[in-house]
Amino acid sequence: MIAKNKLENLTPDFEKGEVIIIDKEKGITSFDVIRKLRKILKIKKIGHAGTLDPAATGLLILCTGKKTKEISAFQNQPKIYEGIFSLGKRTPSMDGETGAVEVKDYSTVTHEEIERVRKEFVGEIEQLPPMYSALKHKGKALYKYARNGIEVERKPRKVTVYEFQIKKIDLPDIYFKIKCSKGTYIRVIANDFGEKLGCGAYLKELRRTGIGEFDVKNAFTINELNEIISETKISGVGN
Repeated sequence: MIAKNKLENLTPDFEKGEVIIIDKEKGITSFDVIRKLRKILKIKKIGHAGTLDPAATGLLILCTGKKTKEISAFQNQPKIYEGIFSLGKRTPSMDGETGAVEVKDYSTVTHEEIERVRKEFVGEIEQLPPMYSALKHKGKALYKYARNGIEVERKPRKVTVYEFQIKKIDLPDIYFKIKCSKGTYIRVIANDFGEKLGCGAYLKELRRTGIGEFDVKNAFTINELNEIISETKISGVGN
């Protein structure tokens, strides 16, 4: 395990297999992280256990070598997200990637209504996967259809929200923390939350802070890991 809390006396063999936890920065894809680490670690076999959207930041688990066989086990673990829903606007992508297609007044929304709606999203819920997603239809990602104005029929999926906390309300923004199962779209929760309040909402910010027992506090940024490798604080690169 390559993490801040487990770094001492390591002699990793990335070619054979290691687990690395990275704090992904905003504006790059999960595959961008893989591409950069291939170059830093001088290896080819590496994969991630759960995509983060380019606009999202936070915890990304990466496996190299034989450890790639454990990817599905990491993917199945509960995830923790923190971020902001912003009321009063609805966007096609359900986040800030696309402009608002509907604007409504949110000024009459009360804290009591927000709390009532929050409770409706705890437990097993159904979600319709968003068009702006990496899910495939006939071998092509849905977001590619969406960007061409094509709507593809999708089926609702059941997911589980284990915990849903409202950390702060500063309208139009609602600060939240959610613990959920694999396959949960936080963007869809934001959109559906706004629908239930009658004013619309979109996902303004998102950060993944936990996956199973792993915490983003112990994750390296790509630059930090590159610096450590360069200074030979970790040996075994390319072995």
